[in-house]
Amino acid sequence: MEKISVIICTYNPREDYLRRVLEALRKQTLPMEDWELLLIDNASQRPLANQFDLSWHPHGRNLLEPQIGKLNAWLRGIRESKADVVVFVDDDNVLATDYLQQTLDVSAQWPFIGAWCGSLFPEYEKPLPEWASDHVWRLAVAEVKEDIWSNLREGFDTIPWGAGMCIRRNVGKRYLEWCGLNRSSVALDRSGKGLGGYGDMDLGHCALDIGLGTGKSTRLRLTHLISAGRLTLDYFVRHAEGDAASWLLFRAIRNLPIQEPEPSTLISSLRWFMHRLIHRVPKEQYEIEKAHRRGLEKGWQLAQSYLQKKSAIN
Repeated sequence: MEKISVIICTYNPREDYLRRVLEALRKQTLPMEDWELLLIDNASQRPLANQFDLSWHPHGRNLLEPQIGKLNAWLRGIRESKADVVVFVDDDNVLATDYLQQTLDVSAQWPFIGAWCGSLFPEYEKPLPEWASDHVWRLAVAEVKEDIWSNLREGFDTIPWGAGMCIRRNVGKRYLEWCGLNRSSVALDRSGKGLGGYGDMDLGHCALDIGLGTGKSTRLRLTHLISAGRLTLDYFVRHAEGDAASWLLFRAIRNLPIQEPEPSTLISSLRWFMHRLIHRVPKEQYEIEKAHRRGLEKGWQLAQSYLQKKSAIN
């Protein structure tokens, strides 16, 4: 039986990127007999089964998930997978050749954690704008400099991100049950062109639900291919708004404390304007900050709506 299930969920992918992702998987040091590959087409405009032949893999399958939304594709992949360990690979993640072998090693050496990940190193299609340097985390870029783990709900430093995320089978089972009971969880992550988030954190919390921890390992490394389209102010603004909204909804769903954002007033606007002038804050940073505030206001409304519905049901 396969030891690892690799799940790639994608929607209208860049062909050159996805081919690099698949080529990196073909070069894995772990023998193909020990892992399966599931390519989940989340209703792309051009069916992926006609473009990407997986016959080179003895356990490779093309699957169609017609319901748009990254988490819907994740759920389909979990249901279809067979192995004890599941690895989620985005359609722009080029894994190091030993990624799957290292995943098994971490799984064996850290039996007390249920979800983990590693470093994400960027490959930019064009230079990163100077104003974006403080926001590279919005591009899923991060280096793990030491092995860490915890079992804390607020220990966000150890909860893995979605790119290259690894989970145990029982965590995936818990996630299927959780999303069945909390359909709002499916609204946390990306759908179509939307830039919601925290679906990966919600999944990580499922490890905590069943008494396991979460962690990050220096041994897991992948290259994140970042297109020119994601290096624009428009992308960062949309991400800032979607991320902030998802943040408050996630906390409400997970019964974590939330606080209503302070309303924007003339005084607060003038204070921020003076801060911009004194510290020469770039206009791009200002637009990102405004989007973040809009997202918090939207997220507060979403969280309150969720809590009201939950209270009515109970």
